[in-house]
Amino acid sequence: MSARSLIFPQAEFQARTTRLQGQMHADGLDALLLTAAADIFYVTGFLTRFWESPARPWFVVVPAQGAPVAVIPAIGADLMGRSWVQDIRTWPAPMPGDDGVTLLADTLAELVEKTGRIGLPMGLETHLRMPLADYRRVEAALAPRQCVDATHTVQRVREIKSEAEINKIRASCALAGRAFDRVPEFAQHGCALDQVFRRFQMALLEEGADWVSYVAGAAGQGGYGDVISPAGPTPLAMGDVLMLDTGAVRDGYFCDFDRNYSIGPASAPLAQAHSALWHATEAVLHSLRPGMRACDVHRLLCDEIVKQGAQPGAGRLGHGLGVTLTEWPSFTPQDTTPLRAGMVLTLEPGVALGDGTRILVHEENIVLRENGCELLSPRAPETLPEIS
Repeated sequence: MSARSLIFPQAEFQARTTRLQGQMHADGLDALLLTAAADIFYVTGFLTRFWESPARPWFVVVPAQGAPVAVIPAIGADLMGRSWVQDIRTWPAPMPGDDGVTLLADTLAELVEKTGRIGLPMGLETHLRMPLADYRRVEAALAPRQCVDATHTVQRVREIKSEAEINKIRASCALAGRAFDRVPEFAQHGCALDQVFRRFQMALLEEGADWVSYVAGAAGQGGYGDVISPAGPTPLAMGDVLMLDTGAVRDGYFCDFDRNYSIGPASAPLAQAHSALWHATEAVLHSLRPGMRACDVHRLLCDEIVKQGAQPGAGRLGHGLGVTLTEWPSFTPQDTTPLRAGMVLTLEPGVALGDGTRILVHEENIVLRENGCELLSPRAPETLPEIS
């Protein structure tokens, strides 16, 4: 039997590290420094809500060969010790004046020769989770070693999901689907929108989510203005369209899809807009193949929406999905990322309604296979659901 670690068997993390090291070699890197929660979880399985505290930085170093090295606050030693990582170096954080700086610099100097290159993700959809002043001190202590951008290294590996990862995302989608089925129980005429949001989060937890990192939505007559505003106490009215969108988490993996509901009978424009989104999504589900580019998906969705007699909405129309709510690539006209089998993606078309100030959006989660798309989210109904 495979040795266990956190979330997955140890072999899963070993395989990820091997793939990273292969990409590191191709990109000319001698070590990889990870500071963000998603990257550290990806390599080690270290999963904790303690990331919500900004008081402590956390580091994992992936050397050119061998297992990763954790350089972490002492409070995390026990949990990290349950992972497959054996080399765990700690300091009593937070420590003003030297909050892991010396320990991290010494570790990197031990693993990387003076002429070496240390990669850190520095590009789009990445961040450095340590004080900038401390990073500059580490960089100075490591000279003449170079710190260089490793966005490509990490993204090219993480964007292809293993079957174990796909199963986690499928489970997250399934529990969210069960919660969406319960929406008519608490989203009725006269219910306050903020209470609907709360009840939806409760349903997600009851259906098996570990936590609900993201809930968004909106309601309005003839569509809604945006999908990122917090919910207020406005009661749902007859003729409203309600949208709920969730990024629920199970075992560290996100789902990300939404559903629309009409409060009372749906108006003809809303019914037609929903139908256009459903059929545009359906067309892409049948035509998407590896080798296409992210920008091709954007074009296909827009073309199909127009074919259905609707006006495409602005912005990106989908993205990657996994250990973060949104990952690369983005379905925009500018993103030329090649799509590969094993990518988990969202299809998220939108239409503009009326004078263009109202929108309707629709989202599904898929994994791209060699022969096409496999749905991970339960497919939305073709007809806009009505809550009587």
